[in-house]
Amino acid sequence: MTTALQIGDVYDGHSCISVLPKEIIPFLASYNLIGQLLSQSIIESAIAPITCTQAETSHALEQFYQHWDLTSEQKIQDWCSRYCLTQEQLELFATRKLRVEKFKQITWGHQLESHFLKYKRHFDQVIYSLIRTENRETANELFFRITEGEQSFAELAREYSRGREADTGGIVGPVELGTITPNFAQLLCTRQVGIVQPPILFGESWVILRVEKFITAQFDNFMRQRLLQGNFETWFQQQVNQLSPEEKTWM
Repeated sequence: MTTALQIGDVYDGHSCISVLPKEIIPFLASYNLIGQLLSQSIIESAIAPITCTQAETSHALEQFYQHWDLTSEQKIQDWCSRYCLTQEQLELFATRKLRVEKFKQITWGHQLESHFLKYKRHFDQVIYSLIRTENRETANELFFRITEGEQSFAELAREYSRGREADTGGIVGPVELGTITPNFAQLLCTRQVGIVQPPILFGESWVILRVEKFITAQFDNFMRQRLLQGNFETWFQQQVNQLSPEEKTWM
């Protein structure tokens, strides 16, 4: 008869969770919580070596107490007793988010700028105007009207374009070049800003383009956090891929 739940090696050869008592296994299974437990235990094993300074721990505890409205020592003790937590466990709980951020910074912080520079073009953004039509003659006529000043790009886009851009007067973006199909991104990058381009066949549609603006990506704090999170999510998926088939089913 099974007396415990053993979770296999998923991080540096160490088991995420060594043993769970048999009493808790039916509860976790019936509420479909084993997958969440696996996910959190992968992270817990990774951040186990990460420590916080006394000042960081004190600050984290202050925020924790404020969040739970633990305004007195008695309330803190009662809360810990209710959830069967020691002071050490409470500190680990309160600093968990900070330790995750430290893990990200320690693991990938040194390579963020080089990664950004390597893939900078993917992060650059573009705003452009677009008209799509399946008929070449219609496309040529619309191009003529725009260049001759008979009607504006926005007016014709609302009336004739066959995509979602019709709702915005042809305006699309800002969008990152990395999220656009490579051929179309290349097409945009070779166009001069503010110039309406003659109709070209792209896929099954004739398109009239006007690049409105290029926005250069910056290696700022927002970008650093984004890259850190992206690396973290990739790493996490790699850890999940190392789980046993049965454990993956719970995920």
